[in-house]
Amino acid sequence: MNEVAEVSSTTYIEMSNEVEAKLKRLAELASERPKLKYTTLAYLLNEGFLSQCFRELGKNKAPGVDGATREEYGRELESNLEDLVSRLKMKNYWPKPARRVYIPKDENSKRPLGIPATEDKVVQKAVSRIIESIYESDFLDCSYGFRVGRSCHDALKAMNQLIERAPINHIVEADIKGFFDNVSHEWMMKFLGERINDPSFLRIIERFLKAGYKDSELLVVTDKGTPQGGNLSPLLANIFLHYVLDLWFDKVVKPGMRGECYLIRYADDFVILVQYQDDASRIVDMLRERFLKFELELHPEKTRVFTFGRFEKRNAERQERKPNTFVFLGITHFCDVNRWGGFSVGHRTGIKRFRNKCKEFCNWIKRARNVVALPELWRTATSKLIGHYQYYGVSGNYNGLVRYYRSAIMSLYKWLNRRSQRRSWNLHDFFLMLKDYPLPKPRIVHNLYVASGVR
Repeated sequence: MNEVAEVSSTTYIEMSNEVEAKLKRLAELASERPKLKYTTLAYLLNEGFLSQCFRELGKNKAPGVDGATREEYGRELESNLEDLVSRLKMKNYWPKPARRVYIPKDENSKRPLGIPATEDKVVQKAVSRIIESIYESDFLDCSYGFRVGRSCHDALKAMNQLIERAPINHIVEADIKGFFDNVSHEWMMKFLGERINDPSFLRIIERFLKAGYKDSELLVVTDKGTPQGGNLSPLLANIFLHYVLDLWFDKVVKPGMRGECYLIRYADDFVILVQYQDDASRIVDMLRERFLKFELELHPEKTRVFTFGRFEKRNAERQERKPNTFVFLGITHFCDVNRWGGFSVGHRTGIKRFRNKCKEFCNWIKRARNVVALPELWRTATSKLIGHYQYYGVSGNYNGLVRYYRSAIMSLYKWLNRRSQRRSWNLHDFFLMLKDYPLPKPRIVHNLYVASGVR
């Protein structure tokens, strides 16, 4: 039995390595031949490649509607994958509906997420790897979300440099109303057809789009949208907006403007940096018309044009108003000065994000204080603080990190002292204990000013 298992494992590794080599070749061809359409892709979904994708799944992810965890699926991995590949070849694979859950979006609303079944996560992972190999070379430099070697901090840095270096005086802040719930399946399949001409492979993607979701035992059939939560959804969103927004902006909008304009997009969040006000107003009108064509809508209350840049502070003083600010990717951007007195873009944690993060930390310690041992609490608190610094530790936001650190410390003091009727520490003793068992102090992780020679 062990010899058989070892042979199967070796075969799977060889199959996976063969697919990896073919994916590398796909990427090379995609870069060399931008008009090439791929006619044979479904055959890449073999046991070896799917086994590798299974191992790349997060170990502590929630199960889907079938209740099967990653560990349970992995106990009979070989037979499960053989059955899965057989159904894929027979075109008899149907994804299960996603399990819908809701996570806090802000103080007043929640964001829906779709959690696929473990088997569907494996297939989504494999399909997304194949699509990514084809499309990565097609995506433009203005796109930063869910791409290899790119992050939200790269998007922030690019935007920061453009505002400081280019003649930017206006910002178009746009929000696509319910983007992930309203993506047109028909248009999505047309866009995929620009590069893929394998009916079997496209059928798998279309079935994922049509799989629907279960919400409180109620099955909801979907005729539009790509539910957030799966491996495939972010990549499909990038492809959709690549054709609807990025290429259109680069080929149609920019050449028709009087001055300079730039697009920065992270998934469905984007801003447009513009030199002249009349150009900015025209862009908003064009955006509305463009999105309507593809069955999407700009949020009327969250889409606006406002002045911003090196002259904003001076203009605000003259007009007796506060200088404009805006939030992008959870960071509030405002007009500031550098150490030499020149114009600089300042950054601080968005107020809603800050409140939510402080509340999340407080709620966590409130729940965990009586069920988790103190050493484990300390390790988790350390991870939470480091995670906060990793995201919000951008140039100019040190004070915001300090405020979060202090809030976390006081939440620990408050709720650890309520583990029993007798208080564990007074404030003096608590801070003495922090000297012996320190928590990570605030630090700037991402320097958004490096390339511009400022700070």
